[in-house]
Amino acid sequence: MTYDYDVIVIGGGGAGMAAAITACDSGARVALLEAANQLGGSTALSGGVVYGAPTSIQRAAGIDSDTVDAMFEYYMTLNQHKVEPSIVRRLCELSGPAIEWLISMGVEFDPAELYASGVESVPRGHKTTGNGAALSEVLDREVNRRNIDVSRGCRVTALHTDEHGCVRGVVLDGETVSANSVIIATGGFGHNRLLLNRHYPEAAQHGDWTWAITAKTCTGDGLLMGQEVGADIAGHNRGLLLTTPGFYRDLEVFVPGWLVYVNREGRRFINETTEYAVMAGVVKDQIGGSIFAIFDENARATAVPEPRYAAAHKAGIITLNWVTDKIDEQIAKGKVIKAQTLAELADLVGIESGALETTIARYNSDCEQGVDSKFHKDGELMKPVAQPPFYAAEIRPAIVCLTSTGLRVDRDMHVLDCADRPIGGLFSAGEVSGGVLGDRYIGGGNSIANAIVFGRVAGEQAAREAGLGTDREQA
Repeated sequence: MTYDYDVIVIGGGGAGMAAAITACDSGARVALLEAANQLGGSTALSGGVVYGAPTSIQRAAGIDSDTVDAMFEYYMTLNQHKVEPSIVRRLCELSGPAIEWLISMGVEFDPAELYASGVESVPRGHKTTGNGAALSEVLDREVNRRNIDVSRGCRVTALHTDEHGCVRGVVLDGETVSANSVIIATGGFGHNRLLLNRHYPEAAQHGDWTWAITAKTCTGDGLLMGQEVGADIAGHNRGLLLTTPGFYRDLEVFVPGWLVYVNREGRRFINETTEYAVMAGVVKDQIGGSIFAIFDENARATAVPEPRYAAAHKAGIITLNWVTDKIDEQIAKGKVIKAQTLAELADLVGIESGALETTIARYNSDCEQGVDSKFHKDGELMKPVAQPPFYAAEIRPAIVCLTSTGLRVDRDMHVLDCADRPIGGLFSAGEVSGGVLGDRYIGGGNSIANAIVFGRVAGEQAAREAGLGTDREQA
């Protein structure tokens, strides 16, 4: 049978572009279909961090002892082995080559920006110069350099199957476009409230507080289309949430160090400047699933943007929560609670008052010494909570950064049915794939690594199923 294409890729984010490029380089005739009017997806909106090891960037930074085995052990241990080991192993094995592949196409990583983006002992967070937009631009350019048919502003409504149940194309504008293989790379479902309720109740439970920072096209289309042709689902109630005081729908990942986070028991439980990959998971495990940010009048009156956001805030690009005028707005709205004493504040928000007073007394003593004796926060960031009135704002893990419930896949990104059998002609890559990301996000860049690594794997395997490419492993 003659098909319109060898491979059709649905979704033009990082995973989809990586898949299309790789399939094309393997000799396939490729179509890339994107619902938005531009390529990039959630990758373009991200910080552009890619998690991986070992890499030339690590070696340039003086780190020459990291290994695939070490990354794999960290990933599995952090998730208590509640992820599919064969898939995780593949991700770890190919993360380094994926970063080198990006470098070969012109993506820039500064060794000085390499950092520990989770709780790993070796820095593996590779920050793209220019953030996710720059990474996406390189992939977009590479797509355009190839003989790939790209359609923007088009939404696939269904998968086309043959008499054997194999996927052999897509339905687009009521017409069937045929292909030997289809790769679903449509992202997650952060903008679909029904699917959040069904598959990510941990996020949905926060009601109006919940919103997603992913591309607006992340509405779960690929997940639903896969299920319609018999795909199984993996990774229920998994994803990555970010914390928010619920003031504005602008992302502020790094909060100012002068905030003091306490739980309902009145105790600090974490360094307030801890990486976002860790913070939300710790917050959700506190009593009530949320916590409170405590500060005093002096902090309110002198609140300025966290340095990493200062330029964007000054230019009017973003709205920040923790600056004086915005805090005052939230006081007026009742979102920030005000009281003349810590005991009164505790009673108003439901914190154990005696413990709060003890916690703040110890914190203030640490401020005088310039050392956080409990959680080792940078002493230069700390401010005493001593000048009344005192303030409290509830913090919830309610921003959907990514959803990890997705189509069940094997290590080659074949989509599997409920009997663990590959569905002929169907692959997936990126956020739409389940079983890759566990209960614990290993560190900033995990999702982009997932997209690039498995976009490449899916592209190569889909081309191979069409009788193209070679049997070589990616390098």
